[in-house]
Amino acid sequence: MNSEHRGAPTENTHVMVGADGAGLVFAWDEDARIEVRGLGGEVVIEANAAGLRTLAGHLLVLAGEGVPDGAHLHLEDSNGLEEGSVSLVLERSDEE
Repeated sequence: MNSEHRGAPTENTHVMVGADGAGLVFAWDEDARIEVRGLGGEVVIEANAAGLRTLAGHLLVLAGEGVPDGAHLHLEDSNGLEEGSVSLVLERSDEE
């Protein structure tokens, strides 16, 4: 994992979804570190325990009842991921 820690956002991330203005709140554990690397045909997500809890929480928010198809969260090295990480999009898709 990158030794230069930029840290998780200091506040919850609010994302508006749907025409009715309903919002989702993505919370960050303190000291969460998450790095995403693309290695050819593989993606490696490397995180400390707080980072893994944070990602799990983000996925649970997206899996929540009433969350619309297509709701998503963009994570980038300037938004929650360690510097040098490739972007990661978490998206709900209920269509088969």
